[in-house]
Amino acid sequence: MIRRTLSASLLAALFLTSPAFAEEATLGRPIEGGSLHEGYLDMVAYYVPVDGDLLEVTATFAPKIGGDPLRVVMGLADGDSVAFSMPGHQNELYAFSRSGEAVTVSSETDMHLRADATMR
Repeated sequence: MIRRTLSASLLAALFLTSPAFAEEATLGRPIEGGSLHEGYLDMVAYYVPVDGDLLEVTATFAPKIGGDPLRVVMGLADGDSVAFSMPGHQNELYAFSRSGEAVTVSSETDMHLRADATMR
């Protein structure tokens, strides 16, 4: 019984302090849109090929509780990846990576920071 309680407590502690991927979308061809809706921002992304091997990815982030949308435009070469958070939303990490003609977009939320923000 003690072992089960300890295991459950340890698992809960790891879940609350480690980051967790909330969502992922893969864009497989030009102008194909993908979206993420977990967290405080809704995000829509697409890409178009530019300058030979480069894909230009456009992502628009809209706050769920109102406010102006934010837009990010980036060029990704094959094998590139980038991760960042948006101003005012440091507890949510967005990652963009390219492999061939596919761009994968994911969001990661730091559950510990999110719980702290919710308690305030």
